[in-house]
Amino acid sequence: MSTVSVVSVLESPATDFASVRTHAPGSSGALPLSPEMLIQQPSGNLFGLSQNAGMGWAPARLLDPEFLILSTHGGVRAPDGTPVALGFHTGHWEVGLLVEAAAREFQSLQAIPFAGACTDPCDGRSQGTTAMMDSLPFRNDAAMVLRRLMRSLPTRKGVMGIATCDKGLPAMMMALASSGEIPSILVPGGVTLLPESGEDAGKVQSIGARFAQGEISLEYAAEVGCHACASPGGGCQFLGTAATSQVVAEALGLALPHSALAPSGHAIWRDAAARSARALLRMHQTGLATSAILTDAAIENAMILHAAFGGSTNLLLHIPAIAHAAGLRRPLVEDWQRVNRQTPRLVDALPNGPRGFATVQVFLAGGVPEVMLNLRRAGLLDTSVMTVTGQTLDENLNWWEQSERRQALREQLHDQDGIDPDDVVFSPDRARVNGLTSTVCFPLGNLAPEGSVIKSTAIDPSLVDEHQIYRHTGPARVFTTEVAAVRAIKEGAIRQGDVIVLICGGPLGAGMEEIYQVTSALKYLSYAKRVAVLTDARFSGVSTGACIGHISPEALAGGPIGRVQEGDTISIVVDRKELVGRVDSIGSGSESFSAEDGVKHLAARPPRADLKPHPGLPDDTRLWAALVQASGGVWAGCVYDTEAIVARLAKP
Repeated sequence: MSTVSVVSVLESPATDFASVRTHAPGSSGALPLSPEMLIQQPSGNLFGLSQNAGMGWAPARLLDPEFLILSTHGGVRAPDGTPVALGFHTGHWEVGLLVEAAAREFQSLQAIPFAGACTDPCDGRSQGTTAMMDSLPFRNDAAMVLRRLMRSLPTRKGVMGIATCDKGLPAMMMALASSGEIPSILVPGGVTLLPESGEDAGKVQSIGARFAQGEISLEYAAEVGCHACASPGGGCQFLGTAATSQVVAEALGLALPHSALAPSGHAIWRDAAARSARALLRMHQTGLATSAILTDAAIENAMILHAAFGGSTNLLLHIPAIAHAAGLRRPLVEDWQRVNRQTPRLVDALPNGPRGFATVQVFLAGGVPEVMLNLRRAGLLDTSVMTVTGQTLDENLNWWEQSERRQALREQLHDQDGIDPDDVVFSPDRARVNGLTSTVCFPLGNLAPEGSVIKSTAIDPSLVDEHQIYRHTGPARVFTTEVAAVRAIKEGAIRQGDVIVLICGGPLGAGMEEIYQVTSALKYLSYAKRVAVLTDARFSGVSTGACIGHISPEALAGGPIGRVQEGDTISIVVDRKELVGRVDSIGSGSESFSAEDGVKHLAARPPRADLKPHPGLPDDTRLWAALVQASGGVWAGCVYDTEAIVARLAKP
């Protein structure tokens, strides 16, 4: 780092003081005003025209319809793409190119584009740090800011949202969902490419744990870490929360067909932004409102696609939040159970397997519409729903089935990577033959009386019996911070058969942190597949293994998980076929007891003495936790339910 002198702080020798001016000529021409406008229009509308002219828009075109483009763009790129200032992550690094492509298309169609941004953090960068305590709360705050930005342009005729990653994209969908009678559209920010050699962005996040255990060298860690994000823009290569959210946006009918998971920076990716601008203008011309697209049936379709893809469990938080923002019924646990039982998993993508293809390869295989074709044949989708194309889902799928785009991209996958696209997106029969099982299970039990969640597809197949049942019984290893759990893993203090019980990670404890640092370390350590994890926190969408999260009530809300002691015997049973499961305390010391008797044993114990919020928990997150608790908590989507909060505050 260069030394900075005080002289250079106070003065720059080349400053041209004589160039400073107090007046300028202003824009040439005149505003296209009429007497009626001056009499009837609010002053804000009139002054808006003055500002638009001041920013350089041609006065003759100032009455063209106005469209707002909101994005999560971050960083500053030079014209050649080199960084001037970095963004938080690759997911928003190239998003500005989509904004530009859409804006130029609006201009060409004689509309006025406006652009604003609310950038977003990176859950990968936050893993294992106190920044994770701001991750999920940020989603609500960003949605609020985006909604305020939307309303701050009262003359807007439509809104386009452009976003990519774990929190910015759900926040953008929540904001667009509130548009009501105003049309809106979502442009997914796409994905990054695989490195030609090395590791994907999910696996590479475990280099610290693997090095600590002597499983990789320093040189190897440095090399694969450098290459993992193989192209500068886009969400990660695996079907985590970012990619799953893109899938959900398209499944809702809020994004154009086959726009999710496109390779960032490519021509086909930019083209989606231009076509989305056309679609939004067409929605305005035909009077197609957002409320006509986001319906209860659209929410159900999104849940079905989530199950068919085997998507991130974080969408159990985000889809209800989108429904709430749209004024729709929020899905309950029973709805998720029903959907996952009836919907076959049809996609072989990282991290689920069996082979684990990258998200860009899923895109080439046909992505969302290809999966939808199979679901339509099985009679699982409501294809009568309206979409942003101005056509029904059924009409969109008819186009896709016969499109040149479909045929050319599937051939490209085969020619470039030697992959049969039907090995990436399966038919239901082929999926069954290849052993793909449904995605999400919601175990109950004396440690999770209000529920929990496990991505059952991510359990190592070698640990599942011929009836698709996973069973694990082992001693509890209890930790109240993620740092302590990771330290134990790196120091080799966790053994095969252990059950890591990580508590105080829920909303009240740590903002419902995401503990991928723990699950990734276990996944990529050779001995650790026989270690299970229980937590009142949540998991990254790329997490795998016997990891049960969202355990409710959380420890700091009086949940029985907060009464588990070191060495207690824990029993886990997950039926991947029937999608039922249990997580129970069945022993203490030398004493064994039934799950039913475990309820009494746990109730008789006081809560652990070391239960407390993380000392670094921000006040902002404490406020968020209180508000979401009043709004229905985790299973209601961690939203702000204004009516519920106001009613709670009004109580004496």
